[in-house]
Amino acid sequence: MANAPTDDRRLFSPSTARNREPIHAVLEASLASSARVLELASGSGEHAVYMAERHPDWRWQPSDVDDDAIQSIEAWRRHTGLNNMLAPQRRDLLEAWVDKGQVEDSQADNIDPDNPWDAMVAINLVHISPWAVTERLMLAAQRHLVSGGVLFLYGPYRRGGEHTAPSNAQFDAWLKARDPRWGVRDLEQVVAEAADNGLTLQGVEQLPANNLAVIFRRD
Repeated sequence: MANAPTDDRRLFSPSTARNREPIHAVLEASLASSARVLELASGSGEHAVYMAERHPDWRWQPSDVDDDAIQSIEAWRRHTGLNNMLAPQRRDLLEAWVDKGQVEDSQADNIDPDNPWDAMVAINLVHISPWAVTERLMLAAQRHLVSGGVLFLYGPYRRGGEHTAPSNAQFDAWLKARDPRWGVRDLEQVVAEAADNGLTLQGVEQLPANNLAVIFRRD
């Protein structure tokens, strides 16, 4: 992710330009026309902009844990003037907002006024985080999606215990060198974790650059 060429706070990710349309195609086929979408780990905010521009009836809530990312998302939101792209929020899957059911009713609206969501989206999150984040992501989807709501994941995965391409194996090694808790996950393990939280695998789509779109629905 590179800094913007001007003095604003927008960030630019080269990979977004390559994958945003394939991701959009899967989301468009999976979501209703008026979906309320919570995006986790929104990064630069460019995916949020792209989706919100193409679907004015989608209400897109970007979020991240990184301050630079949150500033970039807000800069993109102001730059585009999109009314259906909401102000970014700081959301950490390892923090208490996931456990809304344990919060007093009087405090619940302060945590998540749009709960429940029609969809939750996590692009390039599962492999760039500890496994505990994936566990909490599934818990969040169980608790915060409407019945029949969609959890959309994008990124590289192993299938049948094997990498799907040599480049993914190299990427996996690079990730683990940065943080041993990171790495390309086994799709079957992710599906099993989802099932334990009442999420059914809806489909797996092969996307460019050896990445997968994985779609779950809340039972």
